[in-house]
Amino acid sequence: MGNYTPPLIGIVGKTNVGKTTFFAAATMAPAEISNRPFTTIEPNRGIGYVRKKCPHTEFNLPACNPKTGICIQGTRFIPIELIDVAGLIPGAHLGRGLGNKFMDDVRKADAFLLVVDASGSTDEEGNPVPPGTRDPVEEARKILEEIELWFSKIISKDWEKFALSIETARKDPIEALSEKLSGLSITKKHVLEALEQTDLINKKPVHWKKEEITEFARIIRRISKPHIIVANKADLSYAEEGIKRLKKEFKEVPIIPVSSQAELALKKASKAGLIEYVPGSSNFKVVNTNKISKEQEKALEYIRTHVLEKYGSTGVQEALETIIFNTLSLVSVYPVEDHNKLTDTKGNVLPDVFLVNKDATPKDVAYLVHSDFAKKFVAAIDVKNKQRIGESHKVYDGMVIKIISSA
Repeated sequence: MGNYTPPLIGIVGKTNVGKTTFFAAATMAPAEISNRPFTTIEPNRGIGYVRKKCPHTEFNLPACNPKTGICIQGTRFIPIELIDVAGLIPGAHLGRGLGNKFMDDVRKADAFLLVVDASGSTDEEGNPVPPGTRDPVEEARKILEEIELWFSKIISKDWEKFALSIETARKDPIEALSEKLSGLSITKKHVLEALEQTDLINKKPVHWKKEEITEFARIIRRISKPHIIVANKADLSYAEEGIKRLKKEFKEVPIIPVSSQAELALKKASKAGLIEYVPGSSNFKVVNTNKISKEQEKALEYIRTHVLEKYGSTGVQEALETIIFNTLSLVSVYPVEDHNKLTDTKGNVLPDVFLVNKDATPKDVAYLVHSDFAKKFVAAIDVKNKQRIGESHKVYDGMVIKIISSA
């Protein structure tokens, strides 16, 4: 049995800013969408996809046979998991609104897509207001503050008792902190990096001040659950100004202009056979003019001029690929059984693709295929370069790999 699971990306933000529309557009999964606060109570979970050039084109093979995802004209659509959770309001870290539920639902997320209303048309509580009324920069700041306050609350809980136990039992602080935060999917590597960034690496936890705990919480959140900002409703009035302000204020994170409504409309039109549209494209082609009403024609033209021509795409696909490939720095690796035919034991060509950390090794890939492969790992074959490689060799994006293990 394989151990691979796709990366989990949390869709977070204030209530009623289009998170669920983004989720539906990215996954085409059924989800309740309405223009009112707290539409999402139970989290929506679904599968989105990121694109990579499929290796079958480099090997001059006619096609591949993906077990998951699809391959369209040489582009592999690789599955990722998305979770759309209840919207946040001020005081969420104290349990206000659906705060506690929100926090529990995103504990395991690898990263966040922070969805904000770039047009400024929803207030703090998620109620509709005229575009330009609210500030998307302030909105993003408050959401990040709520998440970091929640981290701080978890870390500081029973701190004196926790810090004293490290001192008296002579525990390794890194080990102890990673155990305390394991419920947030935080690793020793995350803890070590946060300690180094906060200059707390050589300071005993028993001597940490309150403000140092808060700063450690802020840094480890950014390391363990990084984010990008999805500037949603990019086609509406005042959105262009809102996007400029977001880019100016948040230079350290990517800001992606997005129209979730446009992506959802294009996918529905494509599914109905009215247009040809590949997610992430800068255009679409009308294929059935007889079935398109005047209203639909007008809507499609609006999307073409106000979204695609203006931003180059609806932004949904760009947001997913930015968080996976740029923020998390994941690479695509294709394990095969037969390195000559690029198949599994059943003859499927390039059936699997794993998204792994850029620092992963062949032995890490072996574990994802099966635990026994990792335990009995001997070597691997880099199929593209026709090289036998060892367990410490690093993988690379688009790598096709065969694991060799002992009997």
